Amino acid sequence: MSKNIDWQNLGFSYIQTDKRFVANYKNGAWDNGSLIEDANIVMNECAGVLQYAQTCFEGLKAYTTKDGHIVTFRPDLNADRLISSCKRLEMPVFPKDKFIDAVTQVVKANADYVPPYGSGATLYLRPYMFGINPVIGVKPADEYQFRLFATPVGPYFKGGAKPITIKVSDFDRAAPHGTGNIKAGANYAMSLHAIVTAHQEGFDENMYLDPATRTKVEETGGANFLFITKDNKVVTPKSNSILPSITRRSLMVVAKDYLGLEVEEREVFFEEVKDFAECGLCGTAAVISPVGKIVDHGKEICLPSGMDDMGPVTKKLYDTLTGIQMGEIDAPDGWIHRIK
Repeated sequence: MSKNIDWQNLGFSYIQTDKRFVANYKNGAWDNGSLIEDANIVMNECAGVLQYAQTCFEGLKAYTTKDGHIVTFRPDLNADRLISSCKRLEMPVFPKDKFIDAVTQVVKANADYVPPYGSGATLYLRPYMFGINPVIGVKPADEYQFRLFATPVGPYFKGGAKPITIKVSDFDRAAPHGTGNIKAGANYAMSLHAIVTAHQEGFDENMYLDPATRTKVEETGGANFLFITKDNKVVTPKSNSILPSITRRSLMVVAKDYLGLEVEEREVFFEEVKDFAECGLCGTAAVISPVGKIVDHGKEICLPSGMDDMGPVTKKLYDTLTGIQMGEIDAPDGWIHRIK
């Protein structure tokens, strides 16, 4: 029985649901984990996560498809990315099969919170892991907790996706050989000042350039860039210090295999940006946020696609990927994980 929630007016904020999954790592092994009702975490004041930010996370969504099934989108890739994050942060790997099982259990247990098809809302899933035992010297924790909770969220764009205005940031998002390519909590903590500053200056987001030369486009604080050339080629920046977005990787397959477009993952120099026809930011929350204007220290780059609507190619990409997620368009093998 669906919960009595105003699905049309949901925002992107936390709403506590009935069950969450918790597993503990102790004495060199993970326990089986289980669903629990308590949303609170009890830990020591000296827990590794509190002292040295030893934590990483993921984000994915559950949807109701056109034919009434509840599904998630490519959770195996979230599991793989969490494994990469764990290895880089000297945390024990949470096994892929356990991860997908945890996703399945949490969605099933909170099925009443999965918004109906056509509402534009989804059930957002947040898997995360952290060092929980006391650590006072700078070293990895010995004990960890993996948790996964769910919260219903509204459509990212209410009333349609209006193009946003972004600025070229003076801050660096990641070091050349740092943690930019994993989903470490600390990456997002250090981006907060930059995004608050951008908002105070009237911009929606930041464009981060490569930290070594500041000549190449990297990403924003929480999304990868996607550009469309004037001859309809889809281009995304390639770099060792950006997060490998699952949405972006999926959009590149959609562009090539569904829309017959040429795709290119390569270094993108900032100097080229003025020559692109369309620009978007891609990630789990919005799928694609269209960009209408990029401001580089007062100098405006206005994309030909304008400030009123998504560009035509971006719109086709968005409609096709969301159509696949919602069961309106046949998905490539393995993309849709059916839960109910």
